[in-house]
Order: sequence, then structure tokens, then C-alpha cells
Amino acid sequence: MSLTLSTLPTTNRRALWAVTFIAASIIFSFGWACALPLAGFAAVAALTSVRREALLLTGAVWFANQAVGFLFLHYPSDAMTLFWGGALGVIAMLSCESAGLIARRFSGFAGGIAAFLAAFVVYESLVLAVTAATGPGVDHFTAPVVTRIFLINLSAFAGLLMLRAAAAAVAYRNAAKTFVSRPI
Repeated sequence: MSLTLSTLPTTNRRALWAVTFIAASIIFSFGWACALPLAGFAAVAALTSVRREALLLTGAVWFANQAVGFLFLHYPSDAMTLFWGGALGVIAMLSCESAGLIARRFSGFAGGIAAFLAAFVVYESLVLAVTAATGPGVDHFTAPVVTRIFLINLSAFAGLLMLRAAAAAVAYRNAAKTFVSRPI
């Protein structure tokens, strides 16, 4: 018997998804650093996992991003940077929760889009609120900047869902082959 995704126990499939999800966040962290699409990751986590696992995945993505930032991208270790790192973690969790609330109420394609939009709106609104409260000014919250961040998050959201769908299709195909090839 060959080992395929479809023959893995559910727990192992979830673990494989978590590893893939976190690896993607590490890759994105090197490319986008502070602009990591946490809202996109949070929405996908909420759509593909039960609530507890979604929050753990979102937290792991945030932690991986912070680790890459401090260990490889040389983030400064001043109080404001540490504050923002923690704030982004909390904001990412709240984005995941908002996506999860929507996903539990609405299903299908429209529910998925609504979950993403909820995560993004919560994320950007809270980043704006924290920015305004900490005093550096909100001048950089322009339409082109927010649009760019939205498109980065949307791309990550779509890409991660396509990756998940491709893995599911491979698992389904392998399960069908295994079923057909069994002797009666």
C-alpha cells in the first residue's frame, strides 16, 4: 500500500495543512515582512479549520512572521516595534474570529468572500485605530496603500484556498484509485 494524502489519518492531514500553512507564512514573511497578509491567512484558517485550530494556525503564522522579522530581517528591538508585534498578533486573532463568525453563519463561495472581507475590515480598522492611538499619524492610510494591502491579502487568501483545493483534489483522486483497484 502506498502512502498518499488520502491514506493519511485526519490528524496527520491537519498537521500537514498546518505545516504547509506556516511554511507559506514564512515564505510570505521574507517577501512582505511587515505587510504579511495576516487577514488573508486568518480568513483561510477560519474557513479550513475548527475555531480552536484556526486560532492556533493564525497565532502560528503571526509567530513565524515575528521570528523571521527579528531573526533574519533585523527588526529593531525597541519598545514600539515590540508593541506593534504584539498588537498585530492580537489583531490577527480578532480577524480570525470575525472571519470564523461569518463562516459559521454563511456557507459557500459568498460566505468565504464575506469571511475574507470581515477579516480584512477588522484587521485594517484595528491597525488604523492603534496607529491613531499611538500617535505616528494616519497619513499613510491612503486609498492606494490600502488597496495594495487588500490585493496582497486577497492574493494570499485565494492562493492558500487554491493550494488547499489542489491537495483535496489529489487526495480525492488517490482515494478513488484506491477504491477502484480494491478486489471485490
